[in-house]
Amino acid sequence: MTANSNATAAWDINASLDKSGASTAQEDHADLPDLGMVPGTGALDGKFLLLPEEQYELEQFYYAEAALLDAQRFTQWAELFTDDCVYWMPIRQTRLTGQLDAEFTDRSNMEMAFYDDDKSVLRLRAHKLESAYAWGENPPSRTRRSFTNIRALSRDGDELSTSLNFTFFRGSYDREEDWWVGKRDDVLRRVDGRWQIARRSIFLDQTVILSRNLSHMF
Repeated sequence: MTANSNATAAWDINASLDKSGASTAQEDHADLPDLGMVPGTGALDGKFLLLPEEQYELEQFYYAEAALLDAQRFTQWAELFTDDCVYWMPIRQTRLTGQLDAEFTDRSNMEMAFYDDDKSVLRLRAHKLESAYAWGENPPSRTRRSFTNIRALSRDGDELSTSLNFTFFRGSYDREEDWWVGKRDDVLRRVDGRWQIARRSIFLDQTVILSRNLSHMF
């Protein structure tokens, strides 16, 4: 089996759920115990929002996405997004206690951001990164992304709000190394039986970007 067929097989995990995003086995888990978890932290009304097989599907979706990015298959990665997607990374500022609600720039007020892209811009970025004209990435960097604490926060029809933590390493040339750490909040939408990314918000833990450029995707 080729590398491409392996990647394709990973997305077929989506077929385990019906198009509504609900498992046909929901009734079999009606007796799940009250776990005492707080809504908005991966549980709903004291019970897990996703069944184990749904959580597995969610995690495999994100692991396969990371593999596409680390393999520099950016065009394929861009097609994971819906046509009306928003890809947004605000700028973080250090604030005092009691001011943390203003820690990140606000998209609704049209404040500045590192990324504020739609599908067409993501495609342009992907095309440039795969060309010989991305001067900041020629020779290409070596990257590795790790995801943890993958959670489903809420479900609304065909859409699922999720959150995860990421660690992103980039090595370039012989000695240059960069690290980014943060959180991603997504809204996934079921389209033709598969998950696609409708909204992505990336929140870095760094307030100052020390790397020479910010040419990669998160």
